[in-house]
Amino acid sequence: MQLTPAVRIGLSIAVATGLYGISFGALAVASGFSVAQTMALSLLMFTGGSQFAFIGVIGAGGAGAAAFGAATLLGIRNAVYGAQINRMLRPRGWLRLVSAQVTIDESAATAASQQEPAEQRRGFWVAGVGVYLFWNLFTLLGALLGDALGDPRQWGLDGAAVAAFLGLLWPRLRSREPVAIAIVCALVTLLALPWVPAGVPILLAAAVAAIWGWFGRGPADEGLEPDVAPDALSDTNQEQPR
Repeated sequence: MQLTPAVRIGLSIAVATGLYGISFGALAVASGFSVAQTMALSLLMFTGGSQFAFIGVIGAGGAGAAAFGAATLLGIRNAVYGAQINRMLRPRGWLRLVSAQVTIDESAATAASQQEPAEQRRGFWVAGVGVYLFWNLFTLLGALLGDALGDPRQWGLDGAAVAAFLGLLWPRLRSREPVAIAIVCALVTLLALPWVPAGVPILLAAAVAAIWGWFGRGPADEGLEPDVAPDALSDTNQEQPR
């Protein structure tokens, strides 16, 4: 395989993201999961945010339903990515199943950042398969070394997960409304923590975000409307040759 820009980006993202699997493996074991259960989560669920949410709720004493609900809410975005990837790459046969499994933030972003269709395919597959392999490899390493590492918080492994999530979130906060939604959801989570079972605060925050999005005024109020007036566009179109 040629080391095209998409391949280089995909490989670098795969290694960097895969290393966080150590954090997940260690935290999962510390939360009471066995090595086999930890690996099952990484191999089958394979979406970091959902995995951390799941073990976090269980580790805090939350119910399985709350853990499943939190993990599902965080994983919904992958369905959106899947629709985009399907239109972009149009996988066929068994590749549809494989592409669905490796459609995550990193693979979707790598593909979307490329202009040529061939590079989009290379970026998606290198990032997706690469992250899957490295994530599961380092998850196993973290799970096996969990007892030797001691409390994961002493090594900052729990903070590494938060930092990774914020690193993905921050570039998307480009206007006032997403920032406001993030702040309100954070406040709802903090206020709910002392009063409701583990896992419920994130469900409440998600509900707030959904209500906001449903009744929001949309992106036009954020200065995203076209700079050219409709009349000007009409005049421009009339001047173009048919």
